[in-house]
Amino acid sequence: MGFKYSKANYVIMQELEKLKYPIGKYTPPATINAQHIQLWIEDLANFPQEIASITSLLSEADLEVAYRPEGWTVRQVVHHLADSHINAYTRVHLTLTEDNPSIRPYFEDKWAELTDGKTSDINLSISILKAVHERLVFLLRKLKTIDFERTYFHPEAKKEFTLGYLVGNYAWHGKHHLAHIGSTLKG
Repeated sequence: MGFKYSKANYVIMQELEKLKYPIGKYTPPATINAQHIQLWIEDLANFPQEIASITSLLSEADLEVAYRPEGWTVRQVVHHLADSHINAYTRVHLTLTEDNPSIRPYFEDKWAELTDGKTSDINLSISILKAVHERLVFLLRKLKTIDFERTYFHPEAKKEFTLGYLVGNYAWHGKHHLAHIGSTLKG
């Protein structure tokens, strides 16, 4: 039995896509310039305080709300952000210290299902985000423009990306998940 197209199914699929990507998918500019990078670094600098603020008044029940059907809970999203941004920190360092390193993907969906991702205090991950971002932003602000042209290879995507792309992607990533959390608060 296959999927049958209907206008109702199309509307449901569009709504699920909007819940999955509330600010849209990451689309980098055709040419990444120094102004983009500086804006993204500021986004990264501000992100830990934004996540701390948006989650500060949430109850335990609020943390168990999923941002979409079959999606992660707010708690899992916060822990995912720490997991993901630790990986970003590592990827930046690899890109700066090796020639076109191949980064290691990870199963973020499986990480989110681990006990710590499903049940631990979100302040553990907020503390990680504060420390990782402070250190990452310190480094990024010291780099030369040419450093953001260094590349790494992503084996899942089977292509090279620049450090500038990575910085933009993680600036977007934070906003993307802030929007998920914000949507659960409105719902």
